[in-house]
Amino acid sequence: MPRLILIRHGQSQWNLENRFTGWWDVDVTEKGAAEAFAAGQLLRDKGVLPTLAFTSLQTRAIKTLHLALEAMGRLWVQEDKDWRLNERHYGGLTGLDKAETAAKHGDEQVKVWRRSFDVPPPVLDAGSEFDLASDPRYAGIDVPATESLKDTIARVLPCWEEKIAPALKAGETVIVSAHGNSLRALVKHLSGISDEDITSLEIPTGQPIVYELDDSLAEIERYYLSER
Repeated sequence: MPRLILIRHGQSQWNLENRFTGWWDVDVTEKGAAEAFAAGQLLRDKGVLPTLAFTSLQTRAIKTLHLALEAMGRLWVQEDKDWRLNERHYGGLTGLDKAETAAKHGDEQVKVWRRSFDVPPPVLDAGSEFDLASDPRYAGIDVPATESLKDTIARVLPCWEEKIAPALKAGETVIVSAHGNSLRALVKHLSGISDEDITSLEIPTGQPIVYELDDSLAEIERYYLSER
């Protein structure tokens, strides 16, 4: 029976500072590292052990994966890093304090930018402080200037179809270490959640979500491992 493990990265420095992060590469905090290691210990203790790993190109997700695998004694597991598992790009909001942004633009406007399904934030100006067009990890990739959740889903699902789903069908137990919005994309797809409801789904940091799937990768059960 195919089994998929999803884990959102441990607390990042900008999670702590309440700033819009998106594609900007921010490290985990000491608390975030501890969350990641604890997640790995939980997976080890429950005997839910991955044989293949996928993650984004962002440090906080990669480090979370490595800390979890270390706790499981599974640093040897093959991993695939794919930019399509990156967090949603927050465009011109990148780096801004969320409370200050709400004070400037109003709570309702910020709520639309953060929680609407298909309305992206303002674009990030080319050449600005947070422009990643020249980052070597994205060589050959058309880096977005902003993304809605709908846009994020549109890039995550091809990664699912091309890589993750075939691995599950081949018998691998797969762990995906990624981000709130890229994981929302997978949960929406697997659990058939509506466009309206997916925007309010919260995925906590460092808490493994397990999917038990049938042979066609339809959901049998989805649960937080900490509740088992």
